[in-house]
Amino acid sequence: MELIRGLHNLRPEHSGCVLTIGKFDGVHRGHQAVLANVHEKARRLGLPSTVMVFEPQPEELFSPDTAPARLSTLREKYQLLKEQSVDRLLCVRFDEYFASQTADTFIEELLVERLGVKFLVVGDDFRFGRGRRGDFSMLERAGEAMGFDVVSTQSFMVDDCRISSTAVREVLAKGEFEKAGNMLGRPFVIDGRVVHGDKKGRTIGFPTANVLLKRSRPAINGVFAVTVDVQGERFYGVANVGARPTVQGKRTQLEVHIFNYTGTLYGEQIKVYPVKKLRDEQKFDSFDELKQQIQRDAEAAKALFGIA
Repeated sequence: MELIRGLHNLRPEHSGCVLTIGKFDGVHRGHQAVLANVHEKARRLGLPSTVMVFEPQPEELFSPDTAPARLSTLREKYQLLKEQSVDRLLCVRFDEYFASQTADTFIEELLVERLGVKFLVVGDDFRFGRGRRGDFSMLERAGEAMGFDVVSTQSFMVDDCRISSTAVREVLAKGEFEKAGNMLGRPFVIDGRVVHGDKKGRTIGFPTANVLLKRSRPAINGVFAVTVDVQGERFYGVANVGARPTVQGKRTQLEVHIFNYTGTLYGEQIKVYPVKKLRDEQKFDSFDELKQQIQRDAEAAKALFGIA
């Protein structure tokens, strides 16, 4: 799959496509149903299937404090879309300049002149252009006038795939990971590269692998029993997702203590699958109290997995 990062990287050869526009956060089963239909339509027309996403997502620019939690980073989204046989991913930088363009400019200059859209799939609630004045009806009228077809994502889904990213977030917040996996079509995972932390965990016998979460807010928060994929092997562990208030943490991150693992993980890519939520993140009065709670968390996770 070709990644086109930024409108400045669009070339004349990118003109002509079957396009769908959306957040595709999590690339859940509803998204997958849409993408399968986009791929089939592109195949019949002999054109590349193209997905347009925005980074950051619009809410993250306009209202970062209340923007929804991310189910997937751009890196994760790229891989998931690639698995759905998408030909091209166009990542548009969403900033004040882009948001200030008129709806007509978005259609005429981007969709028609630069992308040469022949078939467009968007949600019927899609809004675009300055003041969000562009809508689905405007796209339909433009399509009739400029020679491209427009259909709603709803018509490209099947009944059992009417799943939303919001619904997935709600299920994850409740710790219903099996249900979330059914909605996503795969187990929910947090993956990332292990970085150096403050190394306080090793002083109490619980060294952790630390992964920075490159998203506005994580979809889950708290302490979890987890499985961890490391260098092709699977391990059990206990993980904290949050800001670590007891040690005055400044940034949200994932910290995972992997049972029976003695190697060095700095720089390694790991995958962490939450299995059960053990508790919410909380602030303790002392580091010793935190240590005692971590011991209880580890014992609970080991009991769940049936290991000593």
